[in-house]
Amino acid sequence: MNKQKRKHYFALTVLISIIFFFIQFIITSITALLIYLLVHFQVITLDTSIRPNIGIIILYMIVISNLVGVIVAYFSSYISVRPIRNMIYQIDRLASGDFGARLHFGWPISKHPTFSKLSRSFNRMASELKNTEMLREDFVNNFSHEFKTPIVSIAGFAKLLRRGNLTEEQKEEYLAVIEEESLRLSDMATNVLNLTRVENQTILTDIVKFNLSEQIRSSILLLADKWEKKQLNFKVDFAEYGIFANEELLKQVWINLLDNAIKFSPSGGVIEVNIKNQQNFLSVSIINSGEEIPAASMSRIFQKFYQADSSHSGEGNGIGLAIVKKVVELHNGTVFAQSENNLTMFTVTLPKSQPNVKA
Repeated sequence: MNKQKRKHYFALTVLISIIFFFIQFIITSITALLIYLLVHFQVITLDTSIRPNIGIIILYMIVISNLVGVIVAYFSSYISVRPIRNMIYQIDRLASGDFGARLHFGWPISKHPTFSKLSRSFNRMASELKNTEMLREDFVNNFSHEFKTPIVSIAGFAKLLRRGNLTEEQKEEYLAVIEEESLRLSDMATNVLNLTRVENQTILTDIVKFNLSEQIRSSILLLADKWEKKQLNFKVDFAEYGIFANEELLKQVWINLLDNAIKFSPSGGVIEVNIKNQQNFLSVSIINSGEEIPAASMSRIFQKFYQADSSHSGEGNGIGLAIVKKVVELHNGTVFAQSENNLTMFTVTLPKSQPNVKA
């Protein structure tokens, strides 16, 4: 602990000591005054030899009790300040980026429910910040790699095209790679921008009524290039349903969930999309076959930057599902995932109308 901090803690101890002493001084003075008045009005009778000196005796009592009070107040405040010093120290560690900071109070204060809850909340917050920081660092490393790979591909094939002496087939192949990698870069940049935008949005705006069923079908068609390459089949059979929502934001939900289902479906697999009509809600389920999401990852898949595949061998950068969760929450809805028996299902439940909007 540096000299400056010791000065601050000493000043805090003195301040609390003064407060304790001031309270004790008032109590002692009031008590002495009451004794004096009781003796003066003969409510309490004293020996005649003591009575003339009662004022001096009380004055001595005040001085001695206050001297003792100063010493007791200082040591009491020093002990009282220790938990505060500890808490400030751990907060400073956390603020400086040391996410290993943990708050623990000594006995008996740790047994009190308030301090016990405080330490649990602080330690949980520090743990979550540590996890988020690890995910962020992992994301930066992974995203840098993901971002660099298409750039290198584009630059490499552009050089080959510039050299010339290529057949028409080679030109078409190289241009196709450049186009594909450019679109990949565009998708990554769009996802990052979308996440930033929805994270900064706290109020749902631009609410309109539109055909949810048609929006989902359109989203499937937008991803046709991806699912046709894997020869996937879609099982889409639902009625027409209208909803009050932000059309642009909700489209991101279906694009991300469908894109996820396409990525993790085996070639020739089937993706099923269902819509269930409830009293005041619509539930959309997107089901794909393929490798299950590990049970340990289920509670974290909606965290930004998190990827269930820690090797990052698959596509994705841990942003899509974070966007889905935020947009659904803005619509006062819920989203959850189930993964078992080689089937993964994401279910989004949304109110048919938003507050202050008449259906």
